[in-house]
Amino acid sequence: MSDATTGNADQIAYWNGETTQKWLGNREILDRQMARLTELLLAAAAPQVGEHAIDIGCGTGALSRHLAAAVGPEGEVLGLDVSTPLLAEATRRAPANVRHLEGDAQVHDFQAGAFDLATSRFGIMFFADPTAAFANIRAGVRAGGRLAIACWAPLADNPWFGVPLAVAARHLGPPPPRPPRAPGPLAFQEPDYLADVLKAAGWRDVAVVREATTMQGRQTVQATAEFATMMGPASNLLRERQPSAETRAKIVAEVAEAFGADARGDGVILPAMVNIATACND
Repeated sequence: MSDATTGNADQIAYWNGETTQKWLGNREILDRQMARLTELLLAAAAPQVGEHAIDIGCGTGALSRHLAAAVGPEGEVLGLDVSTPLLAEATRRAPANVRHLEGDAQVHDFQAGAFDLATSRFGIMFFADPTAAFANIRAGVRAGGRLAIACWAPLADNPWFGVPLAVAARHLGPPPPRPPRAPGPLAFQEPDYLADVLKAAGWRDVAVVREATTMQGRQTVQATAEFATMMGPASNLLRERQPSAETRAKIVAEVAEAFGADARGDGVILPAMVNIATACND
Protein backbone atom coordinates (compact mmCIF):
# COMPACT_ATOMS: atom_id res chain seq x y z
CA MET A 1 0.00 0.00 0.00
CA SER A 2 1.64 3.21 -1.16
CA ASP A 3 0.49 5.44 1.70
CA ALA A 4 0.68 2.99 4.60
CA THR A 5 3.48 4.72 6.50
CA THR A 6 1.44 7.70 7.69
CA GLY A 7 -0.23 8.93 10.83
CA ASN A 8 -3.31 7.07 9.65
CA ALA A 9 -1.69 3.64 9.94
CA ASP A 10 -4.14 2.51 12.64
CA GLN A 11 -7.11 3.37 10.44
CA ILE A 12 -5.52 1.66 7.46
CA ALA A 13 -5.11 -1.52 9.53
CA TYR A 14 -8.69 -1.24 10.81
CA TRP A 15 -10.20 -0.90 7.32
CA ASN A 16 -8.27 -3.93 6.11
CA GLY A 17 -9.34 -6.13 9.02
CA GLU A 18 -12.43 -7.79 10.46
CA THR A 19 -14.70 -4.77 9.97
CA THR A 20 -14.09 -4.84 6.24
CA GLN A 21 -15.56 -8.32 5.95
CA LYS A 22 -18.75 -7.10 7.66
CA TRP A 23 -19.03 -4.25 5.18
CA LEU A 24 -18.50 -6.58 2.23
CA GLY A 25 -21.04 -9.10 3.47
CA ASN A 26 -23.68 -6.42 4.06
CA ARG A 27 -22.89 -3.92 1.30
CA GLU A 28 -26.33 -4.06 -0.34
CA ILE A 29 -28.11 -3.53 3.00
CA LEU A 30 -25.82 -0.64 3.87
CA ASP A 31 -26.32 1.04 0.50
CA ARG A 32 -30.11 0.84 0.90
CA GLN A 33 -29.84 2.07 4.47
CA MET A 34 -27.91 5.15 3.39
CA ALA A 35 -29.81 5.89 0.20
CA ARG A 36 -31.51 9.05 1.49
CA LEU A 37 -28.26 10.33 2.95
CA THR A 38 -26.58 9.77 -0.40
CA GLU A 39 -29.30 11.80 -2.12
CA LEU A 40 -28.68 14.72 0.25
CA LEU A 41 -24.97 14.67 -0.48
CA LEU A 42 -25.45 14.46 -4.24
CA ALA A 43 -27.79 17.45 -4.12
CA ALA A 44 -25.11 19.45 -2.31
CA ALA A 45 -22.29 18.26 -4.58
CA ALA A 46 -24.26 18.91 -7.80
CA PRO A 47 -21.97 16.90 -10.11
CA GLN A 48 -22.15 18.07 -13.73
CA VAL A 49 -21.76 16.29 -17.05
CA GLY A 50 -18.12 16.11 -18.08
CA GLU A 51 -16.67 16.82 -14.65
CA HIS A 52 -13.84 14.93 -12.99
CA ALA A 53 -14.72 13.98 -9.42
CA ILE A 54 -12.95 12.19 -6.58
CA ASP A 55 -14.82 10.05 -4.06
CA ILE A 56 -12.69 9.99 -0.89
CA GLY A 57 -13.07 6.87 1.23
CA CYS A 58 -15.16 5.34 -1.53
CA GLY A 59 -15.61 1.93 0.13
CA THR A 60 -17.45 -0.43 -2.19
CA GLY A 61 -18.24 2.43 -4.56
CA ALA A 62 -21.92 3.29 -4.07
CA LEU A 63 -21.37 7.05 -4.23
CA SER A 64 -18.83 6.68 -7.05
CA ARG A 65 -21.44 4.94 -9.19
CA HIS A 66 -23.95 7.75 -8.61
CA LEU A 67 -21.29 10.30 -9.51
CA ALA A 68 -20.39 8.35 -12.63
CA ALA A 69 -23.99 8.49 -13.84
CA ALA A 70 -24.11 12.25 -13.21
CA VAL A 71 -20.84 13.16 -14.97
CA GLY A 72 -21.58 10.82 -17.86
CA PRO A 73 -19.10 9.20 -20.25
CA GLU A 74 -17.54 12.61 -20.87
CA GLY A 75 -16.49 12.78 -17.21
CA GLU A 76 -14.55 10.56 -14.85
CA VAL A 77 -14.67 9.52 -11.20
CA LEU A 78 -11.71 8.43 -9.08
CA GLY A 79 -12.58 6.31 -6.05
CA LEU A 80 -9.86 6.53 -3.39
CA ASP A 81 -9.69 4.30 -0.30
CA VAL A 82 -7.17 2.65 2.03
CA SER A 83 -9.01 -0.70 2.08
CA THR A 84 -7.78 -3.30 -0.37
CA PRO A 85 -10.85 -5.58 -0.03
CA LEU A 86 -13.38 -2.75 -0.36
CA LEU A 87 -11.60 -1.38 -3.43
CA ALA A 88 -11.62 -4.82 -5.04
CA GLU A 89 -15.40 -4.96 -4.70
CA ALA A 90 -15.78 -1.37 -5.91
CA THR A 91 -13.68 -2.14 -8.97
CA ARG A 92 -15.72 -5.24 -9.72
CA ARG A 93 -18.91 -3.18 -9.83
CA ALA A 94 -17.55 -0.01 -11.43
CA PRO A 95 -18.81 1.43 -14.73
CA ALA A 96 -16.33 2.38 -17.43
CA ASN A 97 -15.86 5.98 -16.28
CA VAL A 98 -14.79 5.04 -12.73
CA ARG A 99 -11.26 4.09 -11.78
CA HIS A 100 -9.93 3.24 -8.33
CA LEU A 101 -6.78 3.95 -6.41
CA GLU A 102 -5.52 2.63 -3.09
CA GLY A 103 -4.16 5.48 -1.02
CA ASP A 104 -4.47 7.79 1.95
CA ALA A 105 -5.97 11.17 1.05
CA GLN A 106 -4.02 12.88 3.84
CA VAL A 107 -0.68 12.33 2.10
CA HIS A 108 -1.41 11.08 -1.43
CA ASP A 109 0.43 13.00 -4.15
CA PHE A 110 -2.54 14.27 -6.15
CA GLN A 111 -2.08 15.74 -9.58
CA ALA A 112 -2.53 19.48 -9.13
CA GLY A 113 -5.97 20.71 -10.19
CA ALA A 114 -7.07 17.32 -11.49
CA PHE A 115 -10.61 17.44 -10.06
CA ASP A 116 -13.61 19.68 -10.44
CA LEU A 117 -15.27 18.11 -7.39
CA ALA A 118 -14.04 16.37 -4.24
CA THR A 119 -16.69 14.56 -2.27
CA SER A 120 -17.12 11.88 0.37
CA ARG A 121 -19.95 10.01 2.06
CA PHE A 122 -18.71 9.34 5.60
CA GLY A 123 -15.14 8.70 4.46
CA ILE A 124 -13.35 11.78 5.81
CA MET A 125 -13.76 11.49 9.61
CA PHE A 126 -10.71 9.26 10.16
CA PHE A 127 -7.72 11.52 9.46
CA ALA A 128 -5.01 11.85 12.10
CA ASP A 129 -4.44 15.42 10.92
CA PRO A 130 -7.67 16.63 9.28
CA THR A 131 -6.36 20.09 8.41
CA ALA A 132 -3.40 18.60 6.56
CA ALA A 133 -5.70 16.10 4.85
CA PHE A 134 -8.15 18.71 3.56
CA ALA A 135 -5.27 20.93 2.44
CA ASN A 136 -3.82 17.99 0.51
CA ILE A 137 -7.20 17.23 -1.06
CA ARG A 138 -7.55 20.89 -2.04
CA ALA A 139 -4.25 20.65 -3.93
CA GLY A 140 -5.92 18.15 -6.25
CA VAL A 141 -8.93 20.40 -6.96
CA ARG A 142 -8.74 23.04 -9.67
CA ALA A 143 -9.24 26.73 -8.98
CA GLY A 144 -12.98 27.26 -8.73
CA GLY A 145 -13.54 23.58 -7.94
CA ARG A 146 -15.77 22.36 -5.14
CA LEU A 147 -15.89 20.21 -2.03
CA ALA A 148 -19.03 18.49 -0.71
CA ILE A 149 -18.84 16.00 2.16
CA ALA A 150 -21.23 14.24 4.52
CA CYS A 151 -20.39 13.26 8.10
CA TRP A 152 -22.39 12.21 11.13
CA ALA A 153 -24.06 14.58 13.58
CA PRO A 154 -24.07 13.56 17.30
CA LEU A 155 -25.20 10.13 18.51
CA ALA A 156 -28.26 11.67 20.16
CA ASP A 157 -29.55 12.60 16.70
CA ASN A 158 -28.78 9.20 15.19
CA PRO A 159 -30.67 6.45 17.04
CA TRP A 160 -29.45 3.72 14.68
CA PHE A 161 -26.04 4.22 16.34
CA GLY A 162 -26.93 5.82 19.65
CA VAL A 163 -29.65 3.47 20.90
CA PRO A 164 -27.71 0.18 20.48
CA LEU A 165 -24.62 1.71 22.07
CA ALA A 166 -26.60 3.01 25.05
CA VAL A 167 -28.31 -0.36 25.57
CA ALA A 168 -25.05 -2.28 25.26
CA ALA A 169 -23.34 0.11 27.70
CA ARG A 170 -26.08 -0.49 30.31
CA HIS A 171 -25.36 -4.21 30.19
CA LEU A 172 -21.59 -4.19 29.63
CA GLY A 173 -20.37 -0.87 30.98
CA PRO A 174 -19.47 2.18 28.91
CA PRO A 175 -16.78 2.11 26.25
CA PRO A 176 -13.42 3.68 27.05
CA PRO A 177 -13.60 7.49 26.88
CA ARG A 178 -12.38 9.08 23.65
CA PRO A 179 -11.48 12.68 22.88
CA PRO A 180 -14.55 14.21 21.18
CA ARG A 181 -12.64 15.11 18.00
CA ALA A 182 -10.54 11.96 17.72
CA PRO A 183 -10.52 10.15 14.37
CA GLY A 184 -13.72 8.13 14.05
CA PRO A 185 -17.35 8.35 12.92
CA LEU A 186 -18.13 11.36 15.18
CA ALA A 187 -14.97 13.39 14.58
CA PHE A 188 -16.93 16.15 12.81
CA GLN A 189 -20.16 16.08 14.78
CA GLU A 190 -19.58 19.77 15.65
CA PRO A 191 -20.39 21.93 12.59
CA ASP A 192 -18.26 24.85 13.77
CA TYR A 193 -15.23 22.62 14.25
CA LEU A 194 -15.60 21.14 10.77
CA ALA A 195 -15.92 24.62 9.29
CA ASP A 196 -12.80 25.76 11.12
CA VAL A 197 -10.81 22.78 9.84
CA LEU A 198 -11.83 23.44 6.23
CA LYS A 199 -11.00 27.13 6.50
CA ALA A 200 -7.62 26.37 8.05
CA ALA A 201 -6.96 24.03 5.09
CA GLY A 202 -7.50 26.92 2.68
CA TRP A 203 -11.03 26.26 1.49
CA ARG A 204 -13.30 29.27 0.92
CA ASP A 205 -17.05 29.90 1.10
CA VAL A 206 -17.31 27.15 3.69
CA ALA A 207 -20.82 26.22 4.80
CA VAL A 208 -21.85 23.38 7.11
CA VAL A 209 -25.56 22.57 7.25
CA ARG A 210 -27.17 20.08 9.60
CA GLU A 211 -29.69 18.01 7.64
CA ALA A 212 -32.45 15.83 9.11
CA THR A 213 -33.18 12.70 7.12
CA THR A 214 -33.93 9.01 7.62
CA MET A 215 -32.17 5.66 7.42
CA GLN A 216 -33.83 2.55 6.03
CA GLY A 217 -33.78 -0.30 8.53
CA ARG A 218 -34.69 -3.92 7.89
CA GLN A 219 -38.21 -5.21 7.39
CA THR A 220 -38.77 -5.99 11.10
CA VAL A 221 -37.60 -4.33 14.31
CA GLN A 222 -35.92 -7.59 15.35
CA ALA A 223 -33.86 -7.76 12.16
CA THR A 224 -33.06 -4.06 12.42
CA ALA A 225 -31.90 -4.45 16.02
CA GLU A 226 -29.73 -7.44 15.15
CA PHE A 227 -28.11 -5.53 12.30
CA ALA A 228 -27.61 -2.35 14.38
CA THR A 229 -25.76 -4.31 17.06
CA MET A 230 -23.61 -6.06 14.46
CA MET A 231 -22.39 -2.83 12.79
CA GLY A 232 -21.31 0.45 14.31
CA PRO A 233 -20.26 1.54 17.82
CA ALA A 234 -22.30 -1.11 19.65
CA SER A 235 -20.60 -3.88 17.72
CA ASN A 236 -17.19 -2.63 18.85
CA LEU A 237 -18.27 -2.76 22.49
CA LEU A 238 -19.76 -6.23 22.06
CA ARG A 239 -16.56 -7.48 20.43
CA GLU A 240 -14.43 -6.04 23.22
CA ARG A 241 -16.56 -7.29 26.14
CA GLN A 242 -17.58 -10.69 24.67
CA PRO A 243 -20.93 -11.02 26.52
CA SER A 244 -22.74 -14.34 26.89
CA ALA A 245 -25.32 -15.35 24.32
CA GLU A 246 -28.03 -14.61 26.88
CA THR A 247 -26.78 -11.07 27.51
CA ARG A 248 -26.38 -10.43 23.80
CA ALA A 249 -29.96 -11.57 23.21
CA LYS A 250 -31.19 -9.21 25.93
CA ILE A 251 -29.36 -6.31 24.31
CA VAL A 252 -30.90 -7.05 20.92
CA ALA A 253 -34.37 -7.39 22.47
CA GLU A 254 -34.09 -4.02 24.20
CA VAL A 255 -32.88 -2.36 21.02
CA ALA A 256 -35.79 -3.89 19.11
CA GLU A 257 -38.22 -2.54 21.72
CA ALA A 258 -36.72 0.94 21.38
CA PHE A 259 -36.95 0.78 17.58
CA GLY A 260 -40.55 -0.43 17.65
CA ALA A 261 -42.08 3.04 17.33
CA ASP A 262 -40.31 3.49 14.00
CA ALA A 263 -41.73 0.36 12.37
CA ARG A 264 -43.93 0.98 9.34
CA GLY A 265 -45.49 -1.03 6.58
CA ASP A 266 -42.34 -0.71 4.49
CA GLY A 267 -39.98 -1.67 7.28
CA VAL A 268 -38.21 0.29 9.99
CA ILE A 269 -37.43 3.91 9.11
CA LEU A 270 -35.17 5.58 11.66
CA PRO A 271 -34.50 9.31 11.96
CA ALA A 272 -30.97 10.45 11.20
CA MET A 273 -28.95 13.66 11.21
CA VAL A 274 -25.90 14.51 9.14
CA ASN A 275 -23.61 17.47 8.64
CA ILE A 276 -23.21 18.45 4.98
CA ALA A 277 -20.21 20.67 4.31
CA THR A 278 -19.58 22.54 1.07
CA ALA A 279 -16.66 24.74 0.08
CA CYS A 280 -14.79 26.17 -2.92
CA ASN A 281 -11.15 26.27 -3.94
CA ASP A 282 -10.57 29.87 -5.01
